[in-house]
Amino acid sequence: MKDYQLGEFEEIVLLTVAILHGDAYGVSIKRDIEERLQRTVSVGALQTALRRMEDKDYLHSTFGESTAKRGGKRKRYFEITDLGKQALAYSKETRNQMWNAIPKTVFEFSWL
Repeated sequence: MKDYQLGEFEEIVLLTVAILHGDAYGVSIKRDIEERLQRTVSVGALQTALRRMEDKDYLHSTFGESTAKRGGKRKRYFEITDLGKQALAYSKETRNQMWNAIPKTVFEFSWL
């Protein structure tokens, strides 16, 4: 289904929001992706992906309380929506179907 198509980075961000369940905000999402995947994530790319997926209704955000430690600035927390969960499930199933279609001989190695 075209409605569920995710780019690689969008899929990674959605998975990370699900992993961080309840503690997914910009910095924690960025940190988790970088630690898990040993991949540098720019703040701009992450914010763009988060906004795009919120527009698609894959994510929902709410603001936390302001704190003196953050200079009164509130964190924006993200959570995956039912539609986002469906998109991830569709992506996983599609990838599994593709992996399962590869003939076993493709991964056999020959030694001289």
